Amino acid sequence: MIQPLQLIERHAAEWHAATHHSFLQAVSNGSLAPQAFSAWLVQDYHFAQGELAFQARLLAQAPRSDQALIINGLIAMNAELSWFESKADEFQLSLHDPALPVTVAYGEFMHGLEHAAYPVALMSMWAIEYAYLEAWKTALPGSPKYREFVERWTNPAFQTFVGELEQAAAAALSSFEADKEVDAAFLDIARLEREFWDMAWSQALH
Repeated sequence: MIQPLQLIERHAAEWHAATHHSFLQAVSNGSLAPQAFSAWLVQDYHFAQGELAFQARLLAQAPRSDQALIINGLIAMNAELSWFESKADEFQLSLHDPALPVTVAYGEFMHGLEHAAYPVALMSMWAIEYAYLEAWKTALPGSPKYREFVERWTNPAFQTFVGELEQAAAAALSSFEADKEVDAAFLDIARLEREFWDMAWSQALH
């Protein structure tokens, strides 16, 4: 019966690749071109739509003890989408630009979690949120032109939410013995997170 933080210890190299990336370093030092950040923002909007749908499906599986936490996640994700839309208006971006293949693949992975055991799906929600938090921490404090974003995605409320998710996932995994399923999902998330940042960085280099 593996616990959430043990997954990071077990797969440290994959986790590091998922949460430390040149894209975030360029956000931190201000060298990232605004056009590249804008292109990433559109893809992250598509990802957030997929995550909202994933969390809604997870809520339908959740025991009563976890429902309030997942509802809080849904409320926050819905607010996040509204914020993305306001930023798109501010930057004159088209959120109708298509999702790129890596974004589509990540969305399909989350959709597939509908068929996973609940502890695996809840651990996945934690891993996705924690990877995002840890990645943005590497960009602290952020250059002035990106600081608003860095601070938004490392704020104390988000950190508290991720901690609560970790506790809930640990409780769900405490009586779940299919470690191979947990491992496989965690490694898929680490890979997809890295590929998502790779995609963003590739756009920045062109």
